[in-house]
Amino acid sequence: MGQLLCCVQVEQSTVAIRERFGKFDDVLDPGCHCLPWVLGSRVAGHLSLRLQQLDVRCETKTKDNVFVNVVASVQYRALAGKASDAFYKLTNTRTQIQAYVFDVIRASVPKLNLDDVFEQKNEIAKAVEEELEKAMSAYGYEIVQTLIVDIEPDEHVKRAMNEINAAARLRVAANEKAEAEKIIQIKRAEGEAESKYLSGLGIARQRQAIVDGLRDSVLGFSVNVPGTTAKDVMDMVLVTQYFDTMKEIGAASKSSAVFIPHGPGAVRDVATQIRDGLLQASAHN
Repeated sequence: MGQLLCCVQVEQSTVAIRERFGKFDDVLDPGCHCLPWVLGSRVAGHLSLRLQQLDVRCETKTKDNVFVNVVASVQYRALAGKASDAFYKLTNTRTQIQAYVFDVIRASVPKLNLDDVFEQKNEIAKAVEEELEKAMSAYGYEIVQTLIVDIEPDEHVKRAMNEINAAARLRVAANEKAEAEKIIQIKRAEGEAESKYLSGLGIARQRQAIVDGLRDSVLGFSVNVPGTTAKDVMDMVLVTQYFDTMKEIGAASKSSAVFIPHGPGAVRDVATQIRDGLLQASAHN
């Protein structure tokens, strides 16, 4: 009906291309326009000015011979000021963009190792965007943004990378565990050394106390019993200790059999042996 009345309507965010007798005449903005068809005017087509997105999957090989699928997302739109170029110069815009993306990715990725591809994906996206902007501006299109949204190595390579990562983490865990065990052993050794030191200190103090007690006993006995010598006192102390030892051996139910002299003369022999041993030690010193 609109064509019969020579009127056409152009939707928002869209432009129409008007031709007269098959030749480009004008770009019609959104709104209502009069096209006298009797004068050869007609609408050749419409062009959307909305932002569009094209996802391109490109398979290529890295410098270390790993095949990867790189997915690039290109956001583009037609320029209202160059609507005639966008309408007439390109037959298939998406195919043209895809060709440029393939060209840049397959020129950039083979120069990088696989790990570098992941680290430098922003640089790759920038290179794709610059090449597209330079090429597509001549056809009336603006490249708004280009993103590398995914990098997919071969499945076997992904599995190997995960195994390498897992092995590295296990190695770190093993080192930490070994370090912890080392610290525990060092602390245990330090504790045992401290315990033995304190035990030895206690034994030394015990022996010192015994010696001091014997000395006080000898001195006190010599003062209280006139006519006794230090030798008589030591003989009596040895006799006392001898009988205490015999008592403890007899009181212990699980003691092994011990054969020792038990007559009174044995005490004198023991005392003589002790004195001789002490004298010999003093002579050597």
